[in-house]
Amino acid sequence: MILAFAAAPAVAKDPLLSPPLDCGADGPACIIQQYTDNDPTEGVRDYSCGALSYDGHKGTDFRVPTLADMEAGVTVLSAAPGTVTATRDGMPDINFRDPNAPDVRNRECGNGLVINHGGGWETQYCHLKQGSLAVSKGDRVAKGTNLGQVGLSGATEFPHVHLSVRKNGEVVDPFNPDDASSCGVAERTLWQTTPEYISGGLLDIGFHDAVPEFQQIKAGLSDPETMSTDTPALVLWSYIFASQAGDQIQFSIDGPQGWEFRDTTLLTKPQAELFRAAGKRRPPGGWPEGKFTGLVTHIRNGETLSEDVVTVTLN
Repeated sequence: MILAFAAAPAVAKDPLLSPPLDCGADGPACIIQQYTDNDPTEGVRDYSCGALSYDGHKGTDFRVPTLADMEAGVTVLSAAPGTVTATRDGMPDINFRDPNAPDVRNRECGNGLVINHGGGWETQYCHLKQGSLAVSKGDRVAKGTNLGQVGLSGATEFPHVHLSVRKNGEVVDPFNPDDASSCGVAERTLWQTTPEYISGGLLDIGFHDAVPEFQQIKAGLSDPETMSTDTPALVLWSYIFASQAGDQIQFSIDGPQGWEFRDTTLLTKPQAELFRAAGKRRPPGGWPEGKFTGLVTHIRNGETLSEDVVTVTLN
């Protein structure tokens, strides 16, 4: 699920931003988990009048799916040319809700930096990996310069880079810099090419021999190519982002000799990230040998929001 883009340039005097993550065709998916909150009250509204934000959120969160992706290394890039005016490093990569996490008050951004783009414009990059910062205060950077790597430092629960855009110290939503009260893609954005709005979907799916723990999935649960016909269960799991009440997660497994399994799970509340799993215990005599294909479909209001396929061979 690589971000798609549709052209919507800003005027020349304003910075033209590019995405702050290096997610190529061979790398992990890069997904916008949360947008700038455009609701001035205690409510929540992203630029499309959706709910992919939280009250007071002052930036755009570009995430990678799992901690394994983070550990492998995903480069954070300068969104526009400018001068580095501030940096911070040395904070550990740990979920800030973990009992062993340090106090992040007044350091919620974690490891990060600020770039001045002139004309009152600046961008801030938060939650970088400890020890990964590749620039220093005073450095001149071009668009696309390596700034460091995605991490889990500061006040965060998933690996991502938080990009804040400000003009004269005031937060600006790069998707709608002129009229935060309107809905949908604005006529003028600050993006060189505007990232597609994805309202939710699947981060990852896989087979396992039991219902996994959520921490296993968030860490990057390995996906086996083969399993034994004596495996105690065949479970298809899904890692989901930005669910809404009423969403359906459909599970489908098809195997040799006409073997099949179907199940549908109804989601009852909005969640930033979650997992669901379904499957069957080993039948008497064991599983039939051969290839099993799993399909997970995320449905909202009767339309397919996202789907993914995975296979495993039992022998």
